[in-house]
Amino acid sequence: MNRNKGVTGPQGFRAAGIAAGIKESGALDLTLVVNDGPSDAAAGVFTTNKVKAAPVLWSQQVVQSRRLTAVVLNSGGANACTGPEGFQDTHATAEKVAEVLGTGAVDVAVCSTGLIGERLPMDKILTGVENVAKELDSSVEAGLNAATGVMTTDSRPKQSWKASEQGWSVGGFVKGAGMLAPNMATMLSVITTDAKISGDSLDKALRLATSRTFDRLDVDGGTSTNDTVLVLASGASGVEPTFEDFTALLTEVAGDLVKQLQGDAEGVTKEISITVKQAATEAEAVHIGRTVAEDNLVKTALFGSDPNWGRIAMALGRADAEIDPDVLQILINGVSLYRNGTRDRDRSEADLSGRDVEIVIDLNVGDAEATVLTTDLSHDYVEENSAYSS
Repeated sequence: MNRNKGVTGPQGFRAAGIAAGIKESGALDLTLVVNDGPSDAAAGVFTTNKVKAAPVLWSQQVVQSRRLTAVVLNSGGANACTGPEGFQDTHATAEKVAEVLGTGAVDVAVCSTGLIGERLPMDKILTGVENVAKELDSSVEAGLNAATGVMTTDSRPKQSWKASEQGWSVGGFVKGAGMLAPNMATMLSVITTDAKISGDSLDKALRLATSRTFDRLDVDGGTSTNDTVLVLASGASGVEPTFEDFTALLTEVAGDLVKQLQGDAEGVTKEISITVKQAATEAEAVHIGRTVAEDNLVKTALFGSDPNWGRIAMALGRADAEIDPDVLQILINGVSLYRNGTRDRDRSEADLSGRDVEIVIDLNVGDAEATVLTTDLSHDYVEENSAYSS
């Protein structure tokens, strides 16, 4: 998996990221990704939050055609809860991109991330669109700038690229560090491919991939107003892979992006995987894993490197799922601490001194399995989120 390449790794794509002045810091804050074809197939998945930002509402509409020419993304402002004016701002942004690229506004998706409740500085956005279009390039550096331009509380850009043996590839970037429980899911991702694939197949593949990757990360239970994952296909490789092969590589790249999200989550000191085995159904396995992942008592214990399996038992026991405490088992970093209704080995045998923590919950009631990723709850997470708007 190559993390030096991102959206410009596949053939047929150009990208750029510039400082448009949206952020007072002067950091990069406006990104543009363009599909030069020959195909313009596209698909998207979006936040399940009922309070959706204007760019989400816009992009949900335009991607219904299963085609896009470009995606424009800004950081420094979410354009969420901004009323009809906010939607007009999103429309104006798409129209400006269309004007610069010589396409239609319905061919342009728009994404925003940042503080909720503030109008965007449209003079800077519109001028920025003109300037970022001048920087469009297919280079590795251009792709990195694009990944950097969407960052908010992220400490580093996150991108990934992988090529198939048949000559087509998938690449992408993602941003996000907090408000992460992507029930598709603040998180944005653009993924590109030069494979030949129809828009409908792309949509099906994306939903399968996100269900096993983006939907399995739960840092804090917060489903953002803006979360968006878009995938664009140029067809520039000339290769048409099987649906299974394409979905597998897309899932691999998406999974790598999600691992990077987990590793850069706000205040993270532990990267935690929660695997629920032998559940009645996969949906119940995911639900149980997510219940444990979101439990503050579990998360604070892990921050303190405390193998307190009782908190895990408490959390999974309140999940709405088939659970029999007399047959379940809880393991932390390979050590069985609870088994068949009572404690097993001494908790001191579980070493949590490292960054990676593996929790395995074996329900012994079925044959379904799922893994949910999460992080601990640290002092830094509380500090960062207590002053986000000020």
